[in-house]
Amino acid sequence: MKKQSISAAAFDEAFDRGDDILPYVDLSKATRPGLEPRRVSVDFPEWMVHDLDLLANKLGITRQSLIKVYIADRLKAEQG
Repeated sequence: MKKQSISAAAFDEAFDRGDDILPYVDLSKATRPGLEPRRVSVDFPEWMVHDLDLLANKLGITRQSLIKVYIADRLKAEQG
């Protein structure tokens, strides 16, 4: 389905009024700045990987998800 076109000024006005702007947005090209994945390699001792796997399995999530949650929680705590 082709998206409708309007000027940037008209788009801004529609947004400010709270109008539905989705007909003018191509969500297939949308990005989330600062949230793009970036690969990082980290070496863990075997015992730690084992314990991470046990907890991840208990919670029904992947090891990677568990590590991300732990790190995100710690970063938020450090930021105040």
